[in-house]
Amino acid sequence: MFNPQNPLIVQSDKTILIEVSNPEYGEARDLIGRFAELVKSPEHIHTYKISNLSLWNAAASGMNAGDIINILERYSKYDIPDNVQTDIADHISRYGRLKIKKENGILMLTSNDSILITEIYNHKRIKPYILKRIDDLNLEIDPSRRGHTKQGLTEIGFPAEDLAGYENGEFLNINLLNISKRNISFKLRDYQIDAVNTFYAGGSVYGGSGVIVLPCGSGKTLIGMEIISKFKTNTLIITPNIIAARQWIAELLDKTNLNKEQIGEYNGELKEIKPITIATYQILTYRPKDAEIFPHFSLFNSRNWGLIIYDEVHLLPAPVFRITAEIQAKRRLGLTATLVREDGCEGDVFSLIGPKKYDSPWKEIEKQGWIAEANCHEIRIPMNDERRLQYALAHDKSKYRLAAENPKKYEIVKKIVAHHRSKKDLILIIGMYIEQLKEISKIFNAPLLTGTTANKKRMEMYEKFKRHEIDLLVVSKIGNFAIDLPDANVMIQVSGTFGSRQEEAQRLGRIMRPKKDNSVAHFYTIVTKDTKDQDFSANRQLFLTEQGYKYEILEEYNYE
Repeated sequence: MFNPQNPLIVQSDKTILIEVSNPEYGEARDLIGRFAELVKSPEHIHTYKISNLSLWNAAASGMNAGDIINILERYSKYDIPDNVQTDIADHISRYGRLKIKKENGILMLTSNDSILITEIYNHKRIKPYILKRIDDLNLEIDPSRRGHTKQGLTEIGFPAEDLAGYENGEFLNINLLNISKRNISFKLRDYQIDAVNTFYAGGSVYGGSGVIVLPCGSGKTLIGMEIISKFKTNTLIITPNIIAARQWIAELLDKTNLNKEQIGEYNGELKEIKPITIATYQILTYRPKDAEIFPHFSLFNSRNWGLIIYDEVHLLPAPVFRITAEIQAKRRLGLTATLVREDGCEGDVFSLIGPKKYDSPWKEIEKQGWIAEANCHEIRIPMNDERRLQYALAHDKSKYRLAAENPKKYEIVKKIVAHHRSKKDLILIIGMYIEQLKEISKIFNAPLLTGTTANKKRMEMYEKFKRHEIDLLVVSKIGNFAIDLPDANVMIQVSGTFGSRQEEAQRLGRIMRPKKDNSVAHFYTIVTKDTKDQDFSANRQLFLTEQGYKYEILEEYNYE
């Protein structure tokens, strides 16, 4: 087959090249994004990679090898290499060849393949979790090591489908209202209903664990609340910070039949344990100096939870993975805008929280009007000769900071702010270096919010911003998530966490809530050209490029 009009080239190393200028680019990108990961995205040709994990997530969402190969054949210029077709069929078939089931109180690892069971029984990575071999097709595994078993099987390339079921937890009479307590009518959108139903799966063992991936501002909290109401059970919700926790509380009190006495807050300020308890990752991972245990892990056993929700699951700290491996009998829901993890622990999310259950391209939800249209701009600026010399002589570890804190960025920020203030826009300026942010705060006489800013002060400034009493906030990395500022429509990024793709997605997400006047959101990232700042920026943009966002590349910037 040879069709030069098609946008894809599939290569024998399982990489996929896609032509950005091709008329079918957008459609092909959305389809291959279901089973492949974007690796790099220069101007004209983007490169995707088919990995084992991307195939297993595709399998968990209902795709099979035939579906994937048909998509590749439909859009490829050339024949699909035979080895690629074989590898896709082989690796995607591995998901579910082993199943974890519970029969007569015994937790079993089972397969129709007796040779595979023999291989697993004798594998040193899995053997510590096996209690005995029952017969040719079944192994009894230690119930307390259910999560460890799944982790190990994923690592060796045979991820198990967990059908052992879950504890129901203590009953909670919770229902989502049709009219909120603020007297606002609301209902779930079609994609929210699909996400809920996919996770719930009629209450069967085929649901109850996994991750829902949707953009910021698309209503993941509402999805979580509807899932709680489906299971009607005591629920532990873990969030990134106190601000996020209190947003959950406000939504639960407004949109469900629950009252304050049924909702607890567990963090550095309060230690309440109630039928719905909202904790923070920070308090759970607190450990006194030189202590071996995490004292607040006891929260996981403090009530008979029927569901645990991991909000912003891409931020899940390593110690919480450890305890999650030990509570696999609890239903587990991960919510996130991106499954990208810079620490490479996507496999742990897959095996311990569960596979990706639902995902929808950001641009698709934008087309439906549920999130704001967003334009992304990268502005590349030079350094002066003195700073260039400093950069040339600096150690590698210092180069990024020198470039990221380029003083020439202040002039660009002034121009952008002046332009958007003339349009009465609401502006967030975000970065990672506090001294840089202090200088920007001084330039505009604007509030600066950092990790050391008291929660009360943060909430006060957010409320003033919502009421349009102030039109500009300068925020550190605390602005990456859990800021509910629906009218913010401009973000200026002056520095970021190296090449973090998930941070870029989270930051864009801060301005993507739909606007009352249907106005477009603007995301600016200012980088120093020909430096590590520009290199890291290219990597940061990968996830958003995969979602269909294009960055307008500019040298300097003028609004005249």
